[in-house]
Amino acid sequence: MTLLLLGGPLMGKVFAAPNDVNAAISNAQTAADTAFMLLSSALVLLMTPGLAFFYGGFVRSRNILNTLMMSFVLMAIVGVTWILWGYSLAFAPGNAIIGGLQWFGLNGVGYEVTDYLKGSNPAEVLSYAPTIPHQAFMIYQAMFAIITPALISGAIAERMSFTAYSLFVLLWSTFIYSPLAHMVWAKGGLLGLYGGWGALDFAGGTVVHISSGVSALVAAIVLKPRKTYPDRLSPPHNVPFILLGAGLLWFGWFGFNAGSALASGALATAAFVATNTGAAAGALTWLILEKALRGKPTAVGAATGAVAGLVGVTPAAGFVTPVAAILIGSMTAVVCFYAVSFKHKLQIDDALDTFPVHGVGGTVGAILTGIFATTTVNSAGKNGLLYGNPGQMITQIGAIVVAYIIAAVGTWIILKLIDVTVGLRVKEEAEFQGLDINEHGEEGYNEEFGERVNLSSK
Repeated sequence: MTLLLLGGPLMGKVFAAPNDVNAAISNAQTAADTAFMLLSSALVLLMTPGLAFFYGGFVRSRNILNTLMMSFVLMAIVGVTWILWGYSLAFAPGNAIIGGLQWFGLNGVGYEVTDYLKGSNPAEVLSYAPTIPHQAFMIYQAMFAIITPALISGAIAERMSFTAYSLFVLLWSTFIYSPLAHMVWAKGGLLGLYGGWGALDFAGGTVVHISSGVSALVAAIVLKPRKTYPDRLSPPHNVPFILLGAGLLWFGWFGFNAGSALASGALATAAFVATNTGAAAGALTWLILEKALRGKPTAVGAATGAVAGLVGVTPAAGFVTPVAAILIGSMTAVVCFYAVSFKHKLQIDDALDTFPVHGVGGTVGAILTGIFATTTVNSAGKNGLLYGNPGQMITQIGAIVVAYIIAAVGTWIILKLIDVTVGLRVKEEAEFQGLDINEHGEEGYNEEFGERVNLSSK
């Protein structure tokens, strides 16, 4: 009796507080998912320095700092503009094309996990991620907005002024990236699953890779070729940088794709597995093609193939099986391999093959998503062609066409405006001398260091 009397209050807490138990479980899920999303955000940000080294290894040594800076500066520019107006234009309720400005300066964007989309259509969608704070979703999307325009820098390397480039990415991220992100991923967007056409783009095939790849092609054409193109091109000045950059991209891509599940769990696991599988298949396929057609598998080829595989699997990562990821990575690598060769025949000076890898790879990946997608992997998605839904292919192609038009026309207009105001290209003398010293007043490899190395080697 004494034990019962003493234990009564404790037993009462156990049997009388089911709501408290449910609240504790919900809080634990929110904490776990928030930690996962913050880690994923950091991984995606790491991709931007990774891209900087990947691109930097390809250019001539006198342009290494300028090439690195064209990626690094995005962390500063978009890191501010996304907070002020970019996020609101991309994800706030608005119309089918673009969001409103009610979240300007993150006004109303706090730590709530639901109801911040209440009152807009479709009515059943109350938040973008029901187990993480609104600001966690916002900062994760910021990392996508940072790296996407950085991809374009590969097409215009070694000839565009840094001032013009900075102005370009400011305008591009506002007037091209934000509308496309809204149309594909935001509530009420024209193309996406939240009340739109129903196009499948798990982590950025259209929003990131097609938009940047097509814009890169337009930029390369508008800027015209480098003075040394195509007769006096130099080989990559630092292949280890290329491999380092590709490795960082591969590593960061797990946050890019698995993080797009917006919660830790089975879907994030499926996207993680598909990401690694697609990258591995892409690298392996590229090496086999090089060995069969050119006699030697190269380090540059392995890095490029891995990136091509990652690009191809990005829109599909959360919708396809691991075997499908192998096929997507391999098929994307094959198409990109020949797209690079075809680009050289056209003599378009897309300096670092941004369109053949990201534009073409993103297009192939978006189409293959419409073939291999299955609701057995993601019940919130749709079945593709192989699972009895051929109409999904039409939807995917429609979204691709819209992304091509917006990116191409918008980029052309922005570049022409900049050209008639501040100008696009550096002077011919500066191009030959190198953009590091002319645009930034410093060098990646100074003469004193070079002489010291030469003396010590004798």
